Amino acid sequence: MRVQGLVKRFGRFTALDGLDLKVAVGQVHGFLGPNGAGKSTTIRTLLGLYHPDGGTVRVHGADPRRAAPEINREISYVAGDVALWPSLTGGQALDALAGLRGRRDRAREKELIERFALDPSKKVRTYSKGNRQKVALVAALAAPTSLLILDEPTSGLDPLMEQVFMDEVTRAAAQGRTVLLSSHILAEVQRLCSAVTIIKDGRVVEQGDLTRLQQLARTRIEVGGNTDQLRGIAASLPQLEGDVSVEDGRLSVQVTPARVPQVLAAVAAQGATDVSCRPASLEDLFLRHYEEVRG
Repeated sequence: MRVQGLVKRFGRFTALDGLDLKVAVGQVHGFLGPNGAGKSTTIRTLLGLYHPDGGTVRVHGADPRRAAPEINREISYVAGDVALWPSLTGGQALDALAGLRGRRDRAREKELIERFALDPSKKVRTYSKGNRQKVALVAALAAPTSLLILDEPTSGLDPLMEQVFMDEVTRAAAQGRTVLLSSHILAEVQRLCSAVTIIKDGRVVEQGDLTRLQQLARTRIEVGGNTDQLRGIAASLPQLEGDVSVEDGRLSVQVTPARVPQVLAAVAAQGATDVSCRPASLEDLFLRHYEEVRG
C-alpha cells in the first residue's frame, strides 16, 4: 500500500495536505493522530469511498478510484463505530458480511466467536457497542483477505477482549497479512506495530521504524534525595538541551538517548542511589507533536 502527496479537500477545508504513507507487505503499521488529523479521511480514500484531489493512491498496486470492488475483496475493514442491520442476529450479520465478500472461512469464524465471547443468536439491536465491534472483528479477522484496515477497532471492548484482539492481530501478521492500525491507544500500537506514521493537520510529522522513531524522543531520568543533594547533582550535570527540574524530593531530567550515559555518569559521581531511567515511549513521541494542542 502506498500513498504519495495525497490531497483531499472538502470545500475550503483541506483535510489532507500532501500526505505520504507506505505500508510494507506483512507489516503491522500504526497510524496515529487525534480526531481531525485526517486518519479516517485517508482510510476512506484507500477504500475508494473518497476520491483524492491530488496525489496518488495504490492498494495492491491498483487505484481505488478505478478498481475499488476488486481491491476491497482483499481488504477487511473495521470502523470505530460499527453500524449493522438491527433486525438481524449477530450470526445473520456475519452471513451477510461474508455474502458481500463472496468468500468465507466458517471454521475460523467459529473459533473467533468463541475467543471474543460473542453470542451470535442475539439480535444486533440488543448488542452493546462492544458486541457490535466483536461482530465486525470476527468478520474481518476470519475473512481470507491479505490486508486489514482497522480504524479504532477496539472501541467499546473491555480489557480482556482488547487482549484477544492484540493476540489475533499478532497471529494475522505472523500469517503474512498486512495491517494498518489507526488507534488512540498508544500502548496497543506500541505492542503490535513495527512502524508508525503520525499525522497532524493532514500532514505527516513522524514516520518510520518504531524503534528508530523512539530514539528521537527523550529519555526521562529521575533521582531521589534531599533538596541540597539534588541541587548539587543538577549543578554537576553537563550542559543539556533537555529540561532539568527539582521538586518534591525528585530530580527529573529529559535528554536524548545519546546523552543518557553522560547524565548517569554525572549522577553516579555524586553518590546517588535512588535512580530510575525510563526509555522514551510512543506516547512521548506522540505528545512531542501534540502537547500544544492538548495543553
